[in-house]
Amino acid sequence: MPRTYERLIALLRGYAGVLMLAMLGFVLLGVTFRYVVDQALSWYDEFAGYLLVWLTMYGSVVALAYGKHISFETLMEKLPPRGQRAVEIFAALCVLSFSFVLLVFGWILIRAMGDETAVSLPGVKMAWVYSVLPISGALLVLVGLVQLTGLFSGRDLRGTGKPKAMDEGQ
Repeated sequence: MPRTYERLIALLRGYAGVLMLAMLGFVLLGVTFRYVVDQALSWYDEFAGYLLVWLTMYGSVVALAYGKHISFETLMEKLPPRGQRAVEIFAALCVLSFSFVLLVFGWILIRAMGDETAVSLPGVKMAWVYSVLPISGALLVLVGLVQLTGLFSGRDLRGTGKPKAMDEGQ
């Protein structure tokens, strides 16, 4: 599973990069139309906002997998090894709980609002936009379970598949 897991995280990292480039492209297109062509596009701002949400959600999965979320390292260093492990397990359980809530209530939101359409893009169903919630929730659950399994087995799997540049001083 580690190789498949690493590939999944690498794929998500690439996808987040594509989302960032797409968002940049749409914003540049909107700015160009507004200030060069002198005609504002009605839809680019809304669409760029959706891409920003998608980028944030999928990026959070990658950040969790690489162990890059905010933490209290100074406090952790002051704890004895058993205390550190207990806090890491507690933190992993908290993240896992939140991820499960995101998955479940994201699905409920899609069921309730999925037939609605975007304001400036009537062809875009909100189910597509909201799908990021249960998908990223499921991915966060997967990453959380992998990390929790590693913590219980004595191996720290945060950062599995981490690029070397991230290990070397970043």
